Amino acid sequence: MVTSTTGATDRFVDSNVFVYALDEDPLSTAKRARARQVLADRPESLAVSTQVLAEVYIVATRKLARPLSAEDALRTLRALCQLRVVPVDQDLVLSAAVTSQRWQLSLWDAQVVEAARAAGCRQILTEDLDDGAVINGIAVVNPFRDLPRG
Repeated sequence: MVTSTTGATDRFVDSNVFVYALDEDPLSTAKRARARQVLADRPESLAVSTQVLAEVYIVATRKLARPLSAEDALRTLRALCQLRVVPVDQDLVLSAAVTSQRWQLSLWDAQVVEAARAAGCRQILTEDLDDGAVINGIAVVNPFRDLPRG
């Protein structure tokens, strides 16, 4: 079941945007600020998938320089569940397999594309796909494109 707050959902957010928003590492200051800015702009227009939720939890509790406690990570997930959430079910995985083959993407990235399509999004906000690409009619936007890599 897809849940939503009111308003048009047109931007799918990949896990890396949320992770940068959570990352308190001093080396991530610019990306943290940009991620928070992106997420604060029209939050009712944002969508995620169950895959993104799981990735955020794992990275936030295990891979950050300063990992979140399980309690804080769960609080974060609950907040993210207020966005439109697309479940990754068998139909989405099958569609993603086709997208993966057609566009030469990893299955994980193809699942992001298919979840964005299922949510009716026009954009995917991520740094994991080619900025400016259009995949299955959805524009890829890297919100960090003008920031130094790292």
